[in-house]
Amino acid sequence: MNGGTGCQAGCLTCSASNGCLTCMPRLFIHLERDGMRQIGVCLASCPKGFFGTRSPEKNDCSKCGSECDTCFDKNFCTRCRAGSYLHKGKCQESCPDDLVPNDIKRECVAPCPVNCESCLNSDTCTRCISGHYLLHGQCHSSCPEEFEPSEQSMECNSKVHCEVGEWSEWGTCLRIGKNCLGEESRTRKVLQTHSPRGNPCPSTLEKRECLVKKKRCGQTQQGVKARGISPMGWNRALNPCLAPAKSPQTTACLSTSSLM
Repeated sequence: MNGGTGCQAGCLTCSASNGCLTCMPRLFIHLERDGMRQIGVCLASCPKGFFGTRSPEKNDCSKCGSECDTCFDKNFCTRCRAGSYLHKGKCQESCPDDLVPNDIKRECVAPCPVNCESCLNSDTCTRCISGHYLLHGQCHSSCPEEFEPSEQSMECNSKVHCEVGEWSEWGTCLRIGKNCLGEESRTRKVLQTHSPRGNPCPSTLEKRECLVKKKRCGQTQQGVKARGISPMGWNRALNPCLAPAKSPQTTACLSTSSLM
């Protein structure tokens, strides 16, 4: 039967009892067991446990060796079945003296560096044993000075130090007592918080003493007299910072200057 009606996809020729007999160009013919029969199917690549061979006549899927999970050809395994380890294309129950078995890869590999739980090769760790921290492919019992250990990832991470911005301008001088002294402050923002072992943030608030701003009292002599207190006496009683005015109608306070 020619390809088309009655044949599976990819078949060039087929039979009702045996399935595909030949395949379209570049496809592999593979025999699948169906009870006591074998049915031909055409595939773009051979299934696990088989390897493909091409020839001018047809492209076949052939079975790998019994110890191979996958293979390049009959004599070269690319992955072994559980219980054996790949070394130079062969699957072996044990590895040569200078290599160790890797159960995940099922390969004979170079020994990991000291204190490694897993590694890429004999020089590069990917995970450390308990109590050790990974840094640049090596395992350390403690992290170098500029690094800190992470108990979650079991790695040495770079310390992050706090960073702050520039100081703001000094604020208004606020009177804090009954004399001329006041207090002014300024602040700065935290730009970067610190990691557990990084340098903590310095103060973001700074205060210093100052003298209150000068002001015109604006109290008329008539208004003062109405309260029965002389202009000089009333001003000094209510505000010790005030100095005698040159005019009987106004009184001036001391000028401001910060005390460093």
